[in-house]
Amino acid sequence: MDALAQNATTDPIDLDAADVDRVLAGDVGAFEGIVRRWQGPLINMAWRYCRDRGRAEELAQEAFLRAWRGLSGWRRDARFSTWLFALAANVYRNDLKRFPTVNVRIEDVDEPTGPASQHNELAERNREESVRRAVLALPQRYREPLVLFYFHEMDVSAAARTMCLPEGTVKARLARARGLLRRRFPHLEETATEFSSLSKGKEA
Repeated sequence: MDALAQNATTDPIDLDAADVDRVLAGDVGAFEGIVRRWQGPLINMAWRYCRDRGRAEELAQEAFLRAWRGLSGWRRDARFSTWLFALAANVYRNDLKRFPTVNVRIEDVDEPTGPASQHNELAERNREESVRRAVLALPQRYREPLVLFYFHEMDVSAAARTMCLPEGTVKARLARARGLLRRRFPHLEETATEFSSLSKGKEA
């Protein structure tokens, strides 16, 4: 089996650990594997903090640089991805403190339309975009856990580690975020049923 085929069938968790070991042993080129696997997710995560593609790419690069410098600090009591996302989230938060993003008030976001018909893909995409804009209009303390939980599919435990907060605090902020969205957009009771169903599955 060649190297590419082997990488395609290897668990990413094992690949991360192997690449970290190689980097710490002096093979600096092994860090490229980490970048390839996590560059897209880190850029996407950064965009949801700053909502600017160019700035998101720069922030992701800064996160990788911090990870490179602190690679020996990964204690392996959690997945490498959890450690990396926690580090990146800290980079993104600090950047927002220095250069705050101009937030749209949640009151100014158009209410999402009802569920689209099965054949109306454009309406469905527009509805989903409205929901995303509504989430991004939330205050940062409530937006961040919602983004990690739903958009990055972290469970409460992983989101709590990423945010360096107790799990109870993350659960409370998730509940508050859902409440703010539903109060502003009553139809989200129907269009965002995935919020309640996902929360029942992940918070149990």
